[in-house]
Amino acid sequence: MVDYNPKEWFRFIFYFHKADTVRKLMPWLLSIGAYSTILAFLIIEYWKIGEDADVRNISLMHSLLGFVISMLLVFRTNTAYDRWWEGRKLWGSLVNNSRNLALKIDSLVPVEDHQSRAFFKAMIPNFAYALKNHLRKSHKPNELTDLEEFPISELQQNEHIPLQYATAIFARVLALQKKGILFPEHLLLLNTELDSFMNICGACERIKNTPIPFSYSSFLKKFIFVYCITLPIGYIFSLHYLVIPFVVFVFYILGSLEVIAEEIEDPFGKDANDLPTDSICNTIRTSVGQVFN
Repeated sequence: MVDYNPKEWFRFIFYFHKADTVRKLMPWLLSIGAYSTILAFLIIEYWKIGEDADVRNISLMHSLLGFVISMLLVFRTNTAYDRWWEGRKLWGSLVNNSRNLALKIDSLVPVEDHQSRAFFKAMIPNFAYALKNHLRKSHKPNELTDLEEFPISELQQNEHIPLQYATAIFARVLALQKKGILFPEHLLLLNTELDSFMNICGACERIKNTPIPFSYSSFLKKFIFVYCITLPIGYIFSLHYLVIPFVVFVFYILGSLEVIAEEIEDPFGKDANDLPTDSICNTIRTSVGQVFN
């Protein structure tokens, strides 16, 4: 995720970040510019179609469809942002529940039980890192804390790794209850945080695995493409060669909204505008470590 100061107007206007849509759309912008140039030359210089031709009425179509395409893009962007914000709330809940679970276990498990305290100190952050990598469809053992009781080498990489960590944490809590260190009422106290781990995981998987319907996304891209390639025909008689930058700019605006929506609708990746899950995992590890120190 990009860290920035929203008050720096000069930087936003004149600095192009690597995640800026200009870079991503540059091949399309050049293609649309070349297409508009060729079409303008043919109409003005070669075919010499005058302003009294019926083809000039195509501009009326763009006036009518401009409102429609703007509404579609607003819906598309808002839907994508809702997914991004829901993901952020879920990871915020994971931070809070990890801290609460650590605080409760720190108070319930005796200081003399170094083995159990070390187990939870490592496993709670491990779940966060495992969830982050699971959503990115990767596995990074170097980010996990290895334990003799639950070694990384015994993880089933082809199976659900966050579930394996959640199972191990819950099993350890039950084991402490059987030993008499925790009482049944303590399990009720811890149950909310223990359940929340897999609830958050399931909600993140729902966002990750349920993209915008294909038909809607496909239709919107076709709509933008047809709208822009017909734009020079309607406005070339009033703008002449100025229609070239005009069409490029319009395509940049419409295409950028679609590109931004595509990027933030899956907020768990490594794109510049995705959620800072790496720093969130580090925050969980730091917070849990401070509790058990």
